[in-house]
Amino acid sequence: MVVLIKKRLGKQIFYYLRHVTRVKGRYRTIEKYLGKSLPKNLEVVMIEFFREVYSQTYDEIERLRKRFIQLGKKLPNSVKEKQLMDFGIRFTYNTDRIEGSTLTLRDTTLVIEKGIIPRNKLLADVKEAENHFNVFMEMLKEKKISLHKVLEWHYKLFKDTKKDIAGKIRKHQVRISGSKFVPPTPAELNALLSEFFRWLNRSLNRVHPVEVAGLAHLKFVTIHPFADGNGRVSRLLINWILWHKNYPMFIIEYRNRARYYSALERAQTKKNEFIFLRWFIKEYKRAVERELKC
Repeated sequence: MVVLIKKRLGKQIFYYLRHVTRVKGRYRTIEKYLGKSLPKNLEVVMIEFFREVYSQTYDEIERLRKRFIQLGKKLPNSVKEKQLMDFGIRFTYNTDRIEGSTLTLRDTTLVIEKGIIPRNKLLADVKEAENHFNVFMEMLKEKKISLHKVLEWHYKLFKDTKKDIAGKIRKHQVRISGSKFVPPTPAELNALLSEFFRWLNRSLNRVHPVEVAGLAHLKFVTIHPFADGNGRVSRLLINWILWHKNYPMFIIEYRNRARYYSALERAQTKKNEFIFLRWFIKEYKRAVERELKC
């Protein structure tokens, strides 16, 4: 991850940016000298340093994207539609399972494809799976993103199971079970959300889409505007960004939830976005490679 380092030589202090990564079992350290005082645009300098460090990974993602587009052009429309539905089912299963759903992948498939309600499973889990899949498919048609649209997604996700919070910004303080991170107070939410959507719409045409997708997810769950459902909405945001920028979409898998939660919490508690962004970019690249090999 990218961190700010302060070195003392006698009475003088020198500032550096440092990134440590592990390559084939060995640690590699890269440093960038900043000077005797911190630059005023430190955040910009840090993100540019991150991009330099990961330039090869970004290039590899671009090659994967081109291959993804080329393969897509060769497929009949009916096959593309089937693949999209299959992705939506797997995405729904994993995102709901991360949040505690009892449905298996087979259960989720039967619910969405056949309308079959599995035995001994919570009806709330069934309704939330149906609603999530429907919101995902509707999301693909949305051309613009806004707070109003995100509130609409949230309402549709929970209108059948949590009517009291569906589509509503929370008005009470919350804690995240098992996490050291404490979300912002309700009084802070309006300003934070306004800034978030300004940042997002400004970044969409200026910053690499995979980077925007990862940061959008982290920023949104850190704001934590809802009493419940922040993870599901922010994972929808990831795929809205990727889909509309013509990149392969991404599923954060249930089986990887421990590393996912760890990257989120460390980024939040240390106030270092690069911790999560590093995890996100590497996992995204691996996931696309796996998809293209199928």
